[in-house]
Amino acid sequence: MTDAYIYDAIRTPRGKGRQDGSLHEVTALRLSAQVLDALAERNGLTGHAVEDVIWGNVTQVGEQGGCLARSAVLASRLDERIPGLSINRFCASGLEAVNLAANQVRAGAGAGYIAGGVEMMSRVAMGSDGAAIAVDPGLAIKAHFVPQGISADIIATRYGFTRDQADALAVESQRRAAQSWAEGRFARSILPVRDVNGLTILDRDEHLRPETDMQSLGALKPAFREMGETMPGFDQVALMKYPDLERIEHIHHAGNSSGIVDGAAGILIGSAEFGQANGLKPRAKILATAKIGTDPTIMLTGPVPVTEKILADARMQISDIDLFEVNEAFAAVVLRFIQAFGVDPTRVNPCGGAIAMGHPLGATGAIILGTLLDELERTDKATGLATLCVASGMGAATIIERV
Repeated sequence: MTDAYIYDAIRTPRGKGRQDGSLHEVTALRLSAQVLDALAERNGLTGHAVEDVIWGNVTQVGEQGGCLARSAVLASRLDERIPGLSINRFCASGLEAVNLAANQVRAGAGAGYIAGGVEMMSRVAMGSDGAAIAVDPGLAIKAHFVPQGISADIIATRYGFTRDQADALAVESQRRAAQSWAEGRFARSILPVRDVNGLTILDRDEHLRPETDMQSLGALKPAFREMGETMPGFDQVALMKYPDLERIEHIHHAGNSSGIVDGAAGILIGSAEFGQANGLKPRAKILATAKIGTDPTIMLTGPVPVTEKILADARMQISDIDLFEVNEAFAAVVLRFIQAFGVDPTRVNPCGGAIAMGHPLGATGAIILGTLLDELERTDKATGLATLCVASGMGAATIIERV
């Protein structure tokens, strides 16, 4: 089997996912095309240089619909002979795009790929595409569907995480993100976004709140208590599924949950021969990929079993991994990962995460993999694991090793 390597990884800054956010004027198509053009320019790619563009985006409706990947190729300066594939594994779409590309390279189905994703949450509202698990009573009842915020609170309740623990993780995420920006840790990967006139409209993440402290977070009301406790509420749905729980402790709010933002990211993946043909030096080898289905009600526990699976597949131990990127969809997701594996918290999301910088659904998986690679290089570490929880009860993971 052919080895698959990462040759480059870039991302846009993340803009606030509101109408007053800096990226609101930019469509998913334009943002994706800018990323594709930058990868091609940075790496001297010309002609039919890659086999395919695999692009994740979650809300595939309206201007984000219609195989956005192919549209982005046509809107970019890439050769029109390069096709495009849009995929949706919810929050793991960007990482799954990378994993699909890597596994095609490993199987010999093409020497090079561009993979990543985009989400313009200020323009295309989350959930506006509909979801059978939420709106079809036959499936919703069978699956004991509850919104993700309730799922996060179920995790906190089941595994004993307190509001203070969740808030402390959020404060630390903000601190690490601010420090990383101040130290220039993202400099290699950030692609400033330009408007139609070529003027820069955003060159750094704008969701950060570095002044966040325990006191300011303590003033926020739990975001999901009302929808959980209002009768008939989602808490009752969850308690029917988990009768061992007396009640659901609602600890999550806007300050310890991921931010709604706009953004895109792309990763150049190829074989050793692809690098040689294009004069490129690989930065990391993709050692293993994995995905898994999990309980659809508690929903967000996927990072634990998918990490167990990928380690078993790779014949590795948790101690073999130097750094971890665990998407901060909600604080309890990361707390559960740390608890399950007993890992040093300083090795998990060392540059901060989605609580501080935001979670552009279809792009986040590619973003955290790029951040992981940058940090492995900065700290001279060897191996890293990126993983995300996924809506409807799934998990995805990737292990990379620096070359």
